[in-house]
This record gives sequence, structure tokens and C-alpha cells, in this order.
Amino acid sequence: MLQNLIRLICCLLFVASADAAEKMNLLIIQTDEHHFGTLGCYGGRIVGTQNIDWLAKNGVLCTSFYATTPVCSPSRAAFISGRYPQKTPVVNNNIPLSDSVITFAHILKEQGYATGFAGKWHLDGPGKPQWAPNRKFGFTDNRWMYNRGHWKKFEITEKGPRVAARNANGQANYNLAGADEKSFSTDWLCDRAVDFIRKNNDKPFCYYISLPDPHGPNTVRPPYDTMYANVKVPIPLTLQRQANQIPNWGKPANGVSAAQLRKIMPAYYGMVKCIDDNVGKLIATLKSEGVLEKTIIVFTSDHGDLCGEHGRLNKGVPYEGSARVPFIVFAPSCLPSGKVINEALTSVDFFPTIMTLLGAESSQAVDGRDASELLAGKAKNWHDVAFMRSTPNQPWLSAVTSRFKLVISESDKPWLIDLQADPAEVVNLYGQSKHNLLIQRLTEELRDYVRKHDDPHARIPEIKQQLFGTTN
Repeated sequence: MLQNLIRLICCLLFVASADAAEKMNLLIIQTDEHHFGTLGCYGGRIVGTQNIDWLAKNGVLCTSFYATTPVCSPSRAAFISGRYPQKTPVVNNNIPLSDSVITFAHILKEQGYATGFAGKWHLDGPGKPQWAPNRKFGFTDNRWMYNRGHWKKFEITEKGPRVAARNANGQANYNLAGADEKSFSTDWLCDRAVDFIRKNNDKPFCYYISLPDPHGPNTVRPPYDTMYANVKVPIPLTLQRQANQIPNWGKPANGVSAAQLRKIMPAYYGMVKCIDDNVGKLIATLKSEGVLEKTIIVFTSDHGDLCGEHGRLNKGVPYEGSARVPFIVFAPSCLPSGKVINEALTSVDFFPTIMTLLGAESSQAVDGRDASELLAGKAKNWHDVAFMRSTPNQPWLSAVTSRFKLVISESDKPWLIDLQADPAEVVNLYGQSKHNLLIQRLTEELRDYVRKHDDPHARIPEIKQQLFGTTN
């Protein structure tokens, strides 16, 4: 208790200080389409993720952090802006982020931070790969930022970076093409971060690494490509569910078989292991440069991957494997070690929270909540509810707490899931009289959300009927 109190006092001192030499650095490591359950600190038993686990052991781990929309572009826009997708207006992939959006990087840049970004951006429309987009959104050094794609091999040429795997006609492709520890995407992007840290270790910096893995294609360089070749791939029990047992919003468009999972998952595990080794490289760099203790490290993902759960791959639905993401904050001068936060949070909560932890002044209007006191274990009467929304393709809204999840959709009756008693999410409790008060409360929470944030999903007749009892 005394140690944690001392850390909190130190954090407040950093907040009060205007001296640039005392400002905390920020390093964000974001993966893509990453199932939280592959990490040891989230219960994973197959991949040894000792470096990410070290961040959790020495920082704060959130067990109920959700993608505001579990799809790449909307989630990323919400994360950097603190605004719900309908306001950015990135409600689906490949929609450009509005020029009016102010990101956390904008604010940190104005307050003297060296800012940079390496990896997948996915907020500048359809350009692919489109290196160094002209609209930087506060990330001054965006030489290694590319807009779209899950490339496996990069190189630096006289004309700048490019995808190194190419067809005979010179067109970039997703092949490994002999990628090694210097050219494979995860290694290459993390090396760019190492360079940035070494160059800017004498000033406050903010660097954002957006890794394209473990999103498919499920391929990885040696030795990770064979590291899990003989592992017994766990087959989710929900893979065997019948169509009439699955809500319409959860039905797979193209199902996946156990045989397919056994074929593709070893490489997925290999990608996760490669990521973890590179996290170790980044930690070692911060330590060798003497800035580890004054750097906040955030490890997270844009959304999950169902990895066969409910007969599905990928994302886009409110199931845990799709929508729940790892979120770990290592902040040795601000936050306690080994703290576990169970309350529900989403991507929009990152912006205001990191502003406070960094002691950055911000008057920017955001939709998210400042969870800095929650992470420090000092929050009183925290409102344990967060909201998710779908893309326009198959509309749904969800209110989620540390235990319960309510899903209201255009295509089905409401679903209430007890995540504690039913982690597989196969039992619908909606309509059971003993849960009436809970259903009423979460429904009212969703009503308040759609009113306050003008969510267009609430104007869809089926959803409006379920929320308000009328379509008028």
C-alpha cells in the first residue's frame, strides 16, 4: 500500500510539473486482430509472452477493455481521438479521418513532445500502402507510417521505405519472400522505434508502433514459422454450435472447421511470439537509454480475432474474442505494479486517461472518461459500464460491464450474457424475470448513450423498438 501511495504521489508531481525534463515519455505498441487469450497475462498457455507479461506484472492490466467498434479503422479513430466513431466519422474501414479531429499526438506535439508513428495507420481512405500520408494528425515523424495492408517484408530504398515482397511485375504482395529479423514487418517496424527512442532520449517523446500482425495472412518468418508446428491447437467448444443456437448477429458468413484451425493457428502463435520478443527489444532499448522509468508503455490491439470461437474467424461482432482486447499500462512513476482492473473501458477512454497520466494540459472535448484514478486504484464509485457499436453492415449496440453484456441489434431479439457464469457466451438471459432490473438498467444506459452521442443505429426501427418501445 505504501509503495502504491508513493507512486501515485509521484504521478501527481509529474502532472503538476511544467518542466519538459520531467515529462513522461509515451510508447504505444498496438497489434492488429489479436486475441487477448494468446497472452500469458490473460491466461494463455501456448505462447510464452514473458515480455508482455512483464509489463502486466509491473504495471496495470485491464481485463474488460473493448474496441469501441471491433473493426480496424473505427477502433483506431476512437483510440486516437477519444470520440465515438460516428463523430470522427470513421464508422467503417477505409473512411478518412476528418481533418477537424484533434488527436492526443496533436496536443503532445504542441507541448514539446517529439512525436512519431510507424506501421499501419488505416485512417486515410483506400490508399495502399501509401507511405507517409500528408495528413499527419500530430505525428511529426511519419516516414514509416503506411495507410493500409498486412505486409510481411519491408526495406528502405533511396526513395524511402517500400514493401520488399514483390511480384514479377513489381507489384507489392503479402508474401514472406525470405523475410528475416531485419526485414520482417514486426522486427522492421520495432527497429524504427528503437532508432526513434535513441534519437530522442534527451527530450519527451511519443511514439506509436502499429504492428500489422497477428492479423492474417497467418505467416511468419523463421524460426517462428515452425515453433508451434507440433502444438495441440485447442478447438473451441462453440465451434460445434448449430445455426439455431447462434444469434443472427453472430452467425458466421463462412464457417471455419477444426482442421482449418489446426492448420492456421500455429503460425498465429508464431506471430504473437515474434511480437513479444520485439516488445522485449523495446524494453531493453528504453532501459539502455536510461528512460525506462520515465516512459509510459501501453500495449493493446485495435480489435480481437475469434480464432474459431462460434465458428468464426476475425472480428466485427460483440463476442469477447472479437471485441475485447488486451490493454496494459506500464507507468512505473505513476501506477502500481500488478494491478488488475476489471471495470469496463473502451477505446474512447484512452485519450483523456493518457492526458492525465502524462500531465498534459488539454481542453479538447472527448467522449471518453478519464480512468487514471481507476488505474491507480483510487477511483470511488466508478461507473462500470461502457458502450460498443457495430459498423453499418449489420447494426448492433452493446452496453457492457465487468460481468454482463447487453446486445441490441437490427437482426435479432436482445441478448443478455453473463460473462462470468457463461464465458463462452452461449446462453441468452434476456427475458428471465430475475434479471429484469439489470436489463432495465443496461437498456437505460444505452438510451442515455444514443441520446447523448446521437448514434444513428438508434434510428433503425428494430433497434429503436427494443430501446424505446416504439418506432416513431
